[in-house]
Amino acid sequence: MALIRQRKLTKQQIRRIDKQQLESQDSIDDSLMDGVVMAHYGKQLEVQVTSLPAVIPVQPEIGPDDPEPFWQALALGDIWRCHVRTNLPMLAAGDQVRWGADSNTGFGRIESVKPRTSMVSRPDRYHKLKPVAANVDILAIVFAPLPAAAPTLIDRYLVVCHHADVQPLLVLNKADLLPEDDADTRELLTQYAALGYESVLTSVDCPENVAASQDQQGLSELKHYIDKKLVIFAGQSGVGKSSLINALLPDSAQSVNIISDNSKLGQHTTTTSRLLPFNPDDLTQGGIVDTPGIREYGIWHLTPDDIISGFIELAPLSGHCQFRDCRHTHNSKGCALWAAVAEGQVLQRRVENLVTLTQEADTKPY
Repeated sequence: MALIRQRKLTKQQIRRIDKQQLESQDSIDDSLMDGVVMAHYGKQLEVQVTSLPAVIPVQPEIGPDDPEPFWQALALGDIWRCHVRTNLPMLAAGDQVRWGADSNTGFGRIESVKPRTSMVSRPDRYHKLKPVAANVDILAIVFAPLPAAAPTLIDRYLVVCHHADVQPLLVLNKADLLPEDDADTRELLTQYAALGYESVLTSVDCPENVAASQDQQGLSELKHYIDKKLVIFAGQSGVGKSSLINALLPDSAQSVNIISDNSKLGQHTTTTSRLLPFNPDDLTQGGIVDTPGIREYGIWHLTPDDIISGFIELAPLSGHCQFRDCRHTHNSKGCALWAAVAEGQVLQRRVENLVTLTQEADTKPY
């Protein structure tokens, strides 16, 4: 077998090659700009221009007899459809990126993604972990008297918040429909408040169902919580997430739907995650990431330790169980969690929800 000798380069040649690579990189960098991912459409993303490149493309001159070619100018605030470099991770609404634009085609290409402060993800229908939104500050867990509040789902979202390092906010929407004798929902809010979770009550529903005077109830308080924050509204379908967004951002024109008469469950209205900014000209002022309506949120990708850490009052007790591999079921011998339930220190339903979520995570979804 013939040996291939590597040609030995002189120092002058090495310096020349390094200079050429540096100049090439500088040229690439001069054409890149900052942007924020606003929506995800399969292999393409919408990116809003938040800074202009050092070198702005110039439209070529056109001869008198030449047809006018396609040309898309660059301007702050514009939204471009972009492809993504194949070596980048899956991106999501809220990601801050560096990208380049091709004014001759009207498409851009994302070259890099900036470090994220948080990432909310969920398993998709193919059991792969899919990012929902990046750099989120608050996850607003929306529930309502109808469809009835599901504490298990709320606890599920609280685990997601803890794992993603995102602040949770409980939002009881359609509070005007809450009966005076509905002690369970009111007690639910009291219990979460005792754990340190903040909540706000709003009364926003489809315009044809709610009087205008009620439409704005609680919105001022909600705006105070989410001011200059990037927020996700999550919860069961039909609790009024899109209606809340319409009330907070009238220009968002979110689709709304009504409760199904047969199932009493909401009908899905949102189809893709999209960032809706509070100020379209200044994305640093925050906004809302509207996500597809989901009735369940898979947590199979989390470990038992991840899940119990999301139950903030139960996590410190788990280390005091008699056995290190305690499953915390009702018949677990020497379980510190059930001992605390017997003493009235923690809620029984929270321990039961912990067990339910842990067992779900142990069960492969395929």
